[in-house]
Formats: sequence, structure tokens, C-alpha cells
Amino acid sequence: MADGLNQARAVRLAEIINDYRTLLLHISQQNVDAAPEDYWDEGFVVLRECLAAAQGLMSANYHPSPVSGQGNAETEKAELQRVILDSSARRFQAHKIYLRAAAARRWTMTRATILNGPSSTRHAAMKGASTSLQQELAHITDQHVVADLRAADLRAGHWLDDDPSLDTIRRWIQGR
Repeated sequence: MADGLNQARAVRLAEIINDYRTLLLHISQQNVDAAPEDYWDEGFVVLRECLAAAQGLMSANYHPSPVSGQGNAETEKAELQRVILDSSARRFQAHKIYLRAAAARRWTMTRATILNGPSSTRHAAMKGASTSLQQELAHITDQHVVADLRAADLRAGHWLDDDPSLDTIRRWIQGR
């Protein structure tokens, strides 16, 4: 039986897709060119991994499931819920990529500052920057990403009743 919430689902879908698009834009802005001798430094490696992951995410097409019905409200509800799940999974992945890329970008800025400083403190400062990057990356767990997205959605006053759980998102990603 139709629940009368398809308009809310459509609006929610638009919000999620807009977030996804914005995240992809911000990820693309995190790129930093590395000198050949610095190519394998960890922050640059993480940035390249993030950019490649974002490219892979953008190239993954949505494959709608065939639905039966005559365009009724229940069929529309089912399709909207599937698309919300797919777009939520994509947004989740993009947000995780963005958080990792932003951490790596901060590392590159810290590194540049260190390299412009006194040479006597460079080794210790670079070690500290590396440790900070590793700690930041370790903090970017699936649970953290979902909590961060949900907190932003709640602050924005979005309708979240059909938003999928982390387990559902994980299953969707694994199934693609």
C-alpha cells in the first residue's frame, strides 16, 4: 500500500545526488603534483589512490532493477528506495574518498611548510607529519563516515526515514 512519501523520497534522492556531485568536485580539487623524487611519499600515494577511486566511482553506472507494475505508487516507491540506496552508497564512498584525500592534502601542505623551515628540524617534523596522516587515515572508518554524513543531514533538516544503514550500504557495494 502506498504511504504517500514518494515526494519526500524524490527530494531526498535529489539531496543525496547533489551531495555526491559536490563531493566529486571537491575530490578533484585535492590533486597536487609531486616532483619525481617525491612521487612515492605516502601523502602523494594516498592522493593518487583517492583520485583513482573517485574515477572508478564516477565510471560505475547505475543498473536499475526491472520492476513490474503499471507505474503505480508502490512501484515508484520501490524504485525510489533502490535509487536512494545506490546514491547513498555512492555518496558514502565519495565522502570516504574525500576525507582521505583531504587528510593527504593537509599532509602535503604541512610537508611544504616543513621543507621551507630549518633543515635541523625537518626529519622530526616530517616524522610527525607522517604520524598525523596515519592517525587521520585510521580515524576514517566506515562508522565515522556514516556518522559524519548523518550529522550533516540532521543539521540540514533532511528527511532520513528511507536512508539505508551502514550494513545495507556495505552489502550494496559488495554486490556491485
